[in-house]
Amino acid sequence: MSFVVVVKEECATCQLVVPVIEHLLSTSNIEIYCQDNPDFPPEMPVVNDTELAYSWRMNIETVPTLIRFDQTGVEQDRIVGWDKTEWRRIVEEAIDVELPDFDLPGFRPGCGSRTQDPGMPSILAAKYDREKLQSRALTIAEQEDEMEACFDRGWSDGLPVVPPTPERVMRMLTGTHRASDEIVGVVPPDLIECTIEKIAINAVLAGCKPEYLPVVITAVEAALQDEFCMHGLLATTYFSGPMIIVNGPMSRAIGMNSKGNVLGQGNRANATIGRALQLVIRNVGGGKPGGVDRSVFGNPGKYTYCFAEDETNSCWESLAVEKGFADTASTVTLFAADGMQGIVDQKSRDPESLCRSFAAALRVVGHPKMVLAADAILVVSPEHERVYRLAGWSKQDVKDRLKALLMIEGSELIAGAGGIAEGLPAKFADAQLPKFREGGFNIVRAGGSAGMFSAIIAGWGASGSIGSVPVTREIK
Repeated sequence: MSFVVVVKEECATCQLVVPVIEHLLSTSNIEIYCQDNPDFPPEMPVVNDTELAYSWRMNIETVPTLIRFDQTGVEQDRIVGWDKTEWRRIVEEAIDVELPDFDLPGFRPGCGSRTQDPGMPSILAAKYDREKLQSRALTIAEQEDEMEACFDRGWSDGLPVVPPTPERVMRMLTGTHRASDEIVGVVPPDLIECTIEKIAINAVLAGCKPEYLPVVITAVEAALQDEFCMHGLLATTYFSGPMIIVNGPMSRAIGMNSKGNVLGQGNRANATIGRALQLVIRNVGGGKPGGVDRSVFGNPGKYTYCFAEDETNSCWESLAVEKGFADTASTVTLFAADGMQGIVDQKSRDPESLCRSFAAALRVVGHPKMVLAADAILVVSPEHERVYRLAGWSKQDVKDRLKALLMIEGSELIAGAGGIAEGLPAKFADAQLPKFREGGFNIVRAGGSAGMFSAIIAGWGASGSIGSVPVTREIK
């Protein structure tokens, strides 16, 4: 049997146990590692661990830590801090020699290991676990500005990014238990394999915190599902790009915004999660404007488009619950989205009137004559939701009424009707057609508590079976 003890001089408990360590040195095989002074304890053979290589490898979180090994070097036991009973048990079981009392108190808590100092875990991970990172390391010239270097290498969406140093990437990877080399899929348009590490790198670039990483990973996985049709969404000349809606406890745990200015700036989680997905598509898959991305206009959401549904005090089930998930689950829904179209109705106080306002606004999604093409999400504000709450209308009641109001006479939709050349073939003149395909219209609750406004987020003109459908995945 052998022992290792890890200490640091500035720790009062480590100072307290010096007589015990000295006794063990005289009666057993023990190695002493010191994190801050290779001459502590004094006049003893000490291994210099000021670089913390051993402490990091052995996962030392508290000093002093006493570890007992068997003859083959396998750890058998460890104790942190000073507990007279436990130290005596470990020592006496190993060497069958009674540990003196030393006139020490029965218990003293240890101190934090230097490996746990602020910022130190990511520094040490990058230094000693560098082999876990498979991405090619790039050297920045001494006189080169690291921010400009990111622009020069094409890693940016046009805004400054956070340089993905090994320390930052390792820190980001602490946000997930998944292996850094796990492949989540291939990213279009270049169909490049994407690992958890590559997602973490782009999350760093985007400015994410580690706790956002599971949401980003799930968003990437959703984007790579065939039914979302990420490649087609990239290649279209239409306006759309991927939009993320987050539901469940995680959205609140990481501080996402679901209330005032929900589709605007100012919230780090909303801004960086959406941006990270876009950067993965750009930097891993090669989906850059002017290349495969041929959108005529695009929309500002192609920088970042991400928000949380406001589920607190809602009278409606959430989007995730509608999709079959438990209300305790955290999910990501990905939608091929255009920009936002506002709806102003400050006078409707009954559900029928408000539904008619919504229907009139929804009629123009894509084009007043476009039917069964672009999907849409109606984002209902709390003040508008209150109209339905007071009337006892469920979300499905609202959907059903809007569906009825959006059954349109074919004579209004055919080419030439209303003096507009755009439209359907004349054979549809006697038909009655729905504005949206089955399942192509959804409602979420979000926004500030003051203001009788709601919003329409229209979808890609090729929504549905020929293009993209919304995809919902649980965050693991």
